[in-house]
Amino acid sequence: MASLWLVSRASRRFLKPSNSFSRTLFAVSSTYQLTTNSKNPNPNPYPNATLLGPFTQGHRWTPSCVEFDLRLLAHISSSSSSTGAKNDGNRASNDAKVEVEASWIDLYLPRQARPYAKLARLDRPIGTWLLAWPCMWSITLAASPGHLPDFKMMTLFGCGALLLRGAGCTINDLLDRDIDTMVERTKLRPVASGLLTPFKGLCFLGFQLLLGLGILLQLNNYSCILGASSLLLVFSYPLMKRLTFWPQAYLGLTFNWGALLGWAAVKGSIDPAIVLPLYLSGVCWTLVYDTIYAHQDKEDDLKVGVKSTALRFGDSTKEWITGFGIMCISSLALSGYNVEIGWPYYAFLAAASGQLAWQIWTADLSSRVDCNRKFVSNKWFGAIIFSGILFGKLSS
Repeated sequence: MASLWLVSRASRRFLKPSNSFSRTLFAVSSTYQLTTNSKNPNPNPYPNATLLGPFTQGHRWTPSCVEFDLRLLAHISSSSSSTGAKNDGNRASNDAKVEVEASWIDLYLPRQARPYAKLARLDRPIGTWLLAWPCMWSITLAASPGHLPDFKMMTLFGCGALLLRGAGCTINDLLDRDIDTMVERTKLRPVASGLLTPFKGLCFLGFQLLLGLGILLQLNNYSCILGASSLLLVFSYPLMKRLTFWPQAYLGLTFNWGALLGWAAVKGSIDPAIVLPLYLSGVCWTLVYDTIYAHQDKEDDLKVGVKSTALRFGDSTKEWITGFGIMCISSLALSGYNVEIGWPYYAFLAAASGQLAWQIWTADLSSRVDCNRKFVSNKWFGAIIFSGILFGKLSS
């Protein structure tokens, strides 16, 4: 009976959560005594009780829960030290890590469709927003005073922005597949990683352009010619980083073509006094956000040998993009003045100026995470300008 009582008592002690740390120390202490006591190789911690079974052997029996506690204690100790080292380490090395996160593409699309969706960057809609906003600005500016913009036209341009952005990304990945394999941020893209062959990517490009053509043909003839001419910019942009330190300016010419096209789709022609300042403002805006974005890859760009405004401006980046930001806001003000828009537009323009100033002066250009965060925030800049144009036209 005494033996059974002892086993029951020992079991309760080992299973009691509040004594976990004490049990760990007890096991370490008992093991140490077993290995150091030469006179009594089998010490009995309970001299008044008769030991049973494994307690009478020449080795100490340790319950599995105690062994688990010892391993857990070692793991916590090592984890604490490694966590401290990470917190005190170089922040740049942490930013350089590539995090592969599951997106809605991985969760909901069939396996065969996932590489194509990623090739078109459907899981990263910021590019579509940046391409669509100049179109929406222009369409809303072209609306009659006191009236809402043409909703059908905005829907067509929204779908067109999605398709053209996907086509541009496909062209970029096909031409840059050798470079992408050497850049940390882009090495897992479908073509660079081998998930898609260049031929499959080319077929997908043709499919996207065919759908885009279907949208373009619904516009007037002037707009069809103007829209088709933008393909020269789309196809040649990926080559600019090999030729000049100003590929971001060329991207601005490409991404903001909708500032010309939106007005033409509504009016049948362009008004240079209104749409050219609007187009220039978009180019300067692109130079701001894409220069910040390019700072994510500046180390890899140096190794690979490609060029960017981030490398061109260097430590003077914030001064340069501040100048482009001022030109952007000034051009937007001039375009609004020429179209005789209402006063709410200028109130929203002031708010957009504050948003642009915030992202320029708070951007940590040495942090990839912060550069990407500021880049993504530009969708709100575009939304503020659109809201200003909308309320300004309704009040004029």
